[in-house]
Amino acid sequence: MLNTIKNSLKNPDIRKRILYTLLLIVVFRFGCYIIVPGVDSAMLAEQLANSTGTLTGLINTISGGAFSKLSVFAMSVTPYITASIILQLLAMIVPSLEKLVKDGGESGRQKMNKYTKILTIVLAAVEALGIYISYSSSYSDVFINPGLRTGMIFVLSLVAGTSVLMWLGDQITGKGIGNGISMLIFVGIISRIPDGALTLFNLAFNPFSTTNFLIALAILLGAILLISGVVFVQQAERRVPVQYAKKVVGRKMYGGQNTHIPLKLAMAGVMPIIFASSFMTLPAMLIQIFNPQAIGGTGFWAGLYQFSIATSTSAGVGVGYSIANAIIYLLLIVGFTFFYTFATFNPAEVSVNIKKNGGFIPGIRAGKPTTDYLSSIITKLTLFGGFFLSLIAILPMLMRFTPIDITFGGTSILILVGVALETMQQLESRLVMRHYKGFLE
Repeated sequence: MLNTIKNSLKNPDIRKRILYTLLLIVVFRFGCYIIVPGVDSAMLAEQLANSTGTLTGLINTISGGAFSKLSVFAMSVTPYITASIILQLLAMIVPSLEKLVKDGGESGRQKMNKYTKILTIVLAAVEALGIYISYSSSYSDVFINPGLRTGMIFVLSLVAGTSVLMWLGDQITGKGIGNGISMLIFVGIISRIPDGALTLFNLAFNPFSTTNFLIALAILLGAILLISGVVFVQQAERRVPVQYAKKVVGRKMYGGQNTHIPLKLAMAGVMPIIFASSFMTLPAMLIQIFNPQAIGGTGFWAGLYQFSIATSTSAGVGVGYSIANAIIYLLLIVGFTFFYTFATFNPAEVSVNIKKNGGFIPGIRAGKPTTDYLSSIITKLTLFGGFFLSLIAILPMLMRFTPIDITFGGTSILILVGVALETMQQLESRLVMRHYKGFLE
């Protein structure tokens, strides 16, 4: 691996791409410390230190701590992710968008990218306004001169920050290494690792005790096993063999080759967790904005708030709410996994394409039997993948009932592993084109 990195740095084009990516990452990290005008950073830190828990743990982790500082990059790329999800769902039900995605080619992809950016700006403005209202009602002393002018500056600053991050992502994708948006999320998450390492060190050695040392060692080994499991599931695939019949066109013979359809075990990736977590935390976010008086009280809205925040925190939440939340969360993740997998992989369409090209699956007749066979395989793979994603997502919730505090949970590890593998494979392909031995050899 070290030789591969050395060889990649010897190549001028790859070296230029790597250095350009690192430069933009530095710009991103620098922006995470630029506070929005009108915010009292000292008062904000004091208020957050005294708070009992928030819904913004995953957002703060993805943004590299920018959300808790209310920097210009506080919203990170979450509006862009939300906009992408909305357009993907619309492309499944709106015929014009579906045609644009499937038959539009490069121009269609550029139009969808344009629509995504426009929707991102709209969602960023709405989310920034919601954040301002929420902070104004919960932490009244955070803003130096609260009012219409401060609110407009705050919203414009966050929208501008999200726009800059979209531009950085496009630049990394086009001129750097890896997918730009994914890389920004990756950097935001790993920026929290030093804090986690320091917490683990203090747990083991400050003060030193055999019990704390064994707990820290168990956490470290558990993280290694979790990462190994995520890598295994991300890379695992079921290969369905396909044979194509030979055919003669003129004097040439075509076809006759054997190939396979690679079906990933976790085809949906991290998207079902994002869907489910957004669905679960939405009621609490709306209550924080429109009915903050219900927080900490009694009644239906207070119970709904506790049920909703149990996804991200256990502070002030009863065990019953946490158990109910975990069950609904699990069912939602499994359901969204099936929905997203069958939305992106259509067995009937794949079966028709195989039949049109003169192919068949050995032992399976073409047409409906092939569709049923592929649907059966996808169902079994998706069921396992859904429960695996549920375990990954619920693990931090289970850890809250122990004295062990973890910096980030399975969702972050899932994102880290996915982005790392994607970037590694892209760098591998560039090295292979230049006849170098790559990471995957």
